[in-house]
Amino acid sequence: MSTAYTGIKPRLSLVQIINMSVGFFGIQFGWDLQRANMGPIYEYLHAKADAIPILFLAAPLTGLIIQPIIGYMSDRTWHPRWGRRRPYFFIGALLSSIALIFMPHSSELWMAAGLLWILDTFGNVAMEPFRAFVADKLSEEQRTQGFVMQSLMIGLGGSIANALPWMMSNWFHISNTAASGVIPGNVKWSFYIGAFFFLAAVLYTVFTSKEYPPSDIGYKAKVKESNKGFGGGVREIFHSIAHMPKRMRALALVQFFTWPGLFLMWFYYTTAVARNVFHATSETDPIYGEGKDFASLTLTSYSVVTFLFAFILPFIAKKLGRKLTHSLCLLCGAIGLISVAFIHNKYMLYVSMAGVGIAWSSILSMPYAMLSGVLPEDKVGVYMGIFNFFIVLPEIIASLGFGWIMKNLLNNNRLTAVEIGGVLMIIAAVLCFLLIKEKPLESLSTSST
Repeated sequence: MSTAYTGIKPRLSLVQIINMSVGFFGIQFGWDLQRANMGPIYEYLHAKADAIPILFLAAPLTGLIIQPIIGYMSDRTWHPRWGRRRPYFFIGALLSSIALIFMPHSSELWMAAGLLWILDTFGNVAMEPFRAFVADKLSEEQRTQGFVMQSLMIGLGGSIANALPWMMSNWFHISNTAASGVIPGNVKWSFYIGAFFFLAAVLYTVFTSKEYPPSDIGYKAKVKESNKGFGGGVREIFHSIAHMPKRMRALALVQFFTWPGLFLMWFYYTTAVARNVFHATSETDPIYGEGKDFASLTLTSYSVVTFLFAFILPFIAKKLGRKLTHSLCLLCGAIGLISVAFIHNKYMLYVSMAGVGIAWSSILSMPYAMLSGVLPEDKVGVYMGIFNFFIVLPEIIASLGFGWIMKNLLNNNRLTAVEIGGVLMIIAAVLCFLLIKEKPLESLSTSST
């Protein structure tokens, strides 16, 4: 786009919104591969259940550090050809894909944990600007549609990624078991395919979407300010934290209780199904391989529900308002997580995960739709990065402290950990309903047309 941006955002077509969202399909492919498989990978490499949380520390800690920095940097980036956010999409996707290829060849815990740090660092580099990308390109009227389209792509990417290990073993007869200390072949091939989709999807968005060039004096002043170095950036990040909009503070508290429920599911659900539902005795038990692959397949159902529910979510939000919609969706997720403990027929796990899928679709869109309208236009990137604090801080707390709880209070019961996640999600739903102040006509901007 060679002409100067006038400040009025044109209405984008559905195809344009799809093009700018396809990259999230690839990013989520990478995230869901690690979420569904890192727990078993760690157990294959002889990690105990109470050590799993600390081994997942990479994701929250890199998010805490990387996302506000990338948001700050991307707010001040402009290239006539590559734009503001797209250079970060590309760099993050390229290096994350390389980490995905090497991950299943880990021979020691330290190697798998180190590669996870690399994967999560550059996954955050690719992901963070995507939230700001929606606010950059879409008017307030279309932003819910933009965030919901990201949810749709996330659900589609996650559904395929979660099913891959099962598909590799059942369709292509690649082994889902291996000797002690070795990662099975079906997991290896899943990560290779994930690396391809991660990079290909992000490149599609990079080459099919354009960005509006900066035209205001404020942007130039910000670029000049950024020349003051790292200290200036840190000062602005802390200044922005201190002056968060009121709604952002309320949403931050909702996020703080929402995400531990998801983390505990990602930490333990796959292995809980293998051990508590399928009754495997160890990670070398053939039943363990069958159980964790089935669990991954049921995770696919929540991603499919996320994908499908994203089509109707804007209409529900328009009728009920964003906060009530989000609260009800969180309750569905909570019921899904808690119900796992009461299931004796393995196929009922699909129903449990459907509830999680409804919540996940809303988690990926409604908080950002409620937030984006109250953010200063010239600080969208840095504020989206700061908003991520309240996703990663509870995960850091869980990673550092939940191992002790597992060992000393829960007797390493993975299923109880999943239930606790459901209880935390109920708290988040109540907080959302009570704390978010929504204008009576605000939901009109959730229209999907």
